[in-house]
Amino acid sequence: MRRDTPGLIRHYAKECDELKGYGQMARATIADIAGRAGLSTATVDRALNGRKGVSAANRQRVLRAARSLGYLPSEGMFALPSRPARLGFLVPFGGNAFMQEVTDAITRFADAQPLVERCSIIALNGIGPDAFADGLDQVPSGTDGLGVITTDHPRTREALRRICESGMRVVTLASDVLATPRADYIGVDNLVAGRTAAQILGMLTRGQTGSVAIFCGSQSFAGHREREYGFRSCLQEFYPNLQALAAIETSEDGDRLNQEMRRLLRTQPDLLGVYCAGAGRKGLIQVLETTAPTARPHVVLHDLTEDTRQWLVDGQVDAVIDQNARLIGEQAVLRLLGAIASGSVQLPLQHIEPRIILRENIPAGQSMI
Repeated sequence: MRRDTPGLIRHYAKECDELKGYGQMARATIADIAGRAGLSTATVDRALNGRKGVSAANRQRVLRAARSLGYLPSEGMFALPSRPARLGFLVPFGGNAFMQEVTDAITRFADAQPLVERCSIIALNGIGPDAFADGLDQVPSGTDGLGVITTDHPRTREALRRICESGMRVVTLASDVLATPRADYIGVDNLVAGRTAAQILGMLTRGQTGSVAIFCGSQSFAGHREREYGFRSCLQEFYPNLQALAAIETSEDGDRLNQEMRRLLRTQPDLLGVYCAGAGRKGLIQVLETTAPTARPHVVLHDLTEDTRQWLVDGQVDAVIDQNARLIGEQAVLRLLGAIASGSVQLPLQHIEPRIILRENIPAGQSMI
């Protein structure tokens, strides 16, 4: 049984309804719109596809005419392309099960959509700007829109600016890249997610005094920085009895996390909790499996996968803050299509709501996530 909030269900159902209704909306033709707007078909085509050379007044005339003829969604819904689009996604896989589940969701959803002509998944060989640059070189020519999971680095930001200026629409997934003209960000509010983790650990420790460890994959990810900041700010505000230790970057490496966790258990006898904001979590669980139950700290981490599901069942993990890989993948395709269709560089930002998964409310299966 799904555990989505009612607001999330309504929002997702609305966007699915828009996509299902596309066949009806497309019955009007560009010639019909041109006749209604009193403009040439060439002008209408440029306006609908967000190309240059159309005045703001004429663009509005085209959009009004298109909506009145049922060619575009009504007010409050975002537009969809007038022809099938070619999409690409750059994803740093590594050993990250969440990334794989996101791309699986993207592929399944895109394959079922008549508005997607092609969907290419480019695996990045790492998380840094060099890996991102190499991935960009592999993007097929003619790609209309690009979804990226990447770090917030000056070279990455500059590359994204150049891509957007070329006319390609870009959306970021899971971790945003700020100060870039990307059209949209698809994912949870990571600041809120970090504060949620702090509240969970504060409730689990029940007023005890001690330290809390923070593991992040890389602070080059804006999302990991935001999670850490939210976590620390919530502890300082509401749980001053818990001391947040210096964050440990693991580069998403399970062996590194394993070593650091063993060190903390030796040097921090008052360790009450662990917040793992990134990947490499198997290294953490390997340590906890050999730790006496009375010495085991409370653990909160991110993303519901087959592994984290089992760790919840086995009691190795207390809570998982999930950003819903399936929903991110499907929203990435929908919002990228909307960005391609609209003349606006940036769509209204709508975060995916994080879900708190405990042992007693684990969804029935991965297909239900």
